[in-house]
Amino acid sequence: MIFFQELNPVLQALLATIFTWGVTAAGAALVFMHRTVNQKLMDSMLGFAAGVMIAASFWSLLAPGIEMAGQMGFVPWRTAALGFLAGGLFMRLIDRFLPHLHPGLDISKSEGVKTSWQRSTLLVLAITLHNIPEGLAVGVAFGAVAANIPSASLGGAIALAIGIGLQNFPEGAAVSMPLRREGLSRGKSFLLGQASGLVEPVAGVLGAYFVLSMQSVLPYALCFAAGAMIFVVVEELIPESQQNPKHIDMVTMATLVGFAVMMVLDVALG
Repeated sequence: MIFFQELNPVLQALLATIFTWGVTAAGAALVFMHRTVNQKLMDSMLGFAAGVMIAASFWSLLAPGIEMAGQMGFVPWRTAALGFLAGGLFMRLIDRFLPHLHPGLDISKSEGVKTSWQRSTLLVLAITLHNIPEGLAVGVAFGAVAANIPSASLGGAIALAIGIGLQNFPEGAAVSMPLRREGLSRGKSFLLGQASGLVEPVAGVLGAYFVLSMQSVLPYALCFAAGAMIFVVVEELIPESQQNPKHIDMVTMATLVGFAVMMVLDVALG
């Protein structure tokens, strides 16, 4: 822990997001053991992921962002609203233009700019879309610690990375399993599944570097990351986890458990 504390914050963000990418790879590795995963279990895991992201958006991003805004002389509610909505708008624009396909849908229902890319590529890009705000959030959190903001703590940033890692496990499986069912080899399904998480170290490093270079925008950056994550939860995770009406009660409970786990991590470590 002492060794980690002494590292450059950008390197801290890189190592933390390499961890979150590694958990994505671990989820994708399920393809070596199973061709499919029980759909009820998969829906529950996605619900758990949604709960983690909702809790992280408030406890690790919005609340510290609001507190920092007050400490830096900004109007807290205005900073939170502008940053949060800007994050959602950013993700909406990416969703609008980045070609991607959600698991279980025909390729004719792909979203974004029309392209001739293969179905496997579009499936990977759908999960990659989830991972952009997650990596950004971790990077911004470590940048806030380095900026010596009183409400930011290394424990809180680590808790966020752990929480993001936990919810990345089902996302890795959500890519590799459908690809395996469509006839791809186990090895290729795994490689494509873990590739969806590679964007997180990139986004994490950029997020940390950005807030260190422009500390005055840090409260906005935290709220921005929260808005981007909530967009993913509402637009992607919750609808995908509740497609089967028989699973809705179980998925709802899994979402509550995910929220509680992330809340405990943040409060205990932060």
